[in-house]
Amino acid sequence: MTRGAEPFGARSWLFAPGDSERKTAKATASPADIVLFDLEDAVAEERKPSARTMVADFLRSRPDDERDRLWVRVNPLDGPHALADLAAVMPARPGGVMLPKARGRADVEKLDHYLSALEVSAGAEEGSTRVIALVTETAEAMFTTGTYAGAPRLVAMTWGAEDLADSVGAAANRTAGGEYGFTYELARSLCLLGAAAAGALPVDTIHGDFRDLDGLRARAERVRRDGYRGMLAIHPAQVEVINAAFTPTADELAAAREIVDLFAANPGAGTLAHDGAMLDRPHLARARALLAQAGRRA
Repeated sequence: MTRGAEPFGARSWLFAPGDSERKTAKATASPADIVLFDLEDAVAEERKPSARTMVADFLRSRPDDERDRLWVRVNPLDGPHALADLAAVMPARPGGVMLPKARGRADVEKLDHYLSALEVSAGAEEGSTRVIALVTETAEAMFTTGTYAGAPRLVAMTWGAEDLADSVGAAANRTAGGEYGFTYELARSLCLLGAAAAGALPVDTIHGDFRDLDGLRARAERVRRDGYRGMLAIHPAQVEVINAAFTPTADELAAAREIVDLFAANPGAGTLAHDGAMLDRPHLARARALLAQAGRRA
């Protein structure tokens, strides 16, 4: 079994520009579940060759048991940099790769072929590098969010609003009240549904104002209720807020355990009365999922 087929949970995914040694070190020292060294948007065109070398050198400097949480966002597969990115960083054995501007399952399959060859060349276990796909950054990609079931290595899916706005020629992606417009809320929903269909972890996009921790907390709690299980971050200050928002509370776990125990004591029951409400099998499934999520964090 490859690592990409194992149960996977990560709450916070912190970006760090790949051309800044200071910021990569600061991000690595943070409590982020996953650190994403960015070779795409955070790095200017002329600095991309040096950035990929810097990221590879930094990965090599870290202990083997730490690299599992150190991932790399490469450039898009249909551009001129992705293969050079992969060739530079894969010998340093990152824990995973973020694929930006993914256009559907075929892109993940193509990435899988590249990764397999580079893993074998580097003496790594074939299939050991996980993948998160960024699935709504182009208009075309919005129509393929449901195609990722069975995609190799895929453990998580996330979405983006800025590149999507550029793709459709929008002047802005937010309303006058500061909320995402319909097209971008649709992207969030399609990513969530696509991840559920693929059995992948749904990860919400960034909260751009890193000083607005109250707004970040409110949004993280809202999208968690919707079904998201993690969130991208652009600053270390956001990480602890995200980790807390996506960690089940003691009260939630106690309530879930109570539901599981109630059904266990009444085998064969389809519905049960509990605390003035009727519980059915979907309630049991959600309770079990919450307990399993907490178990992966233990």
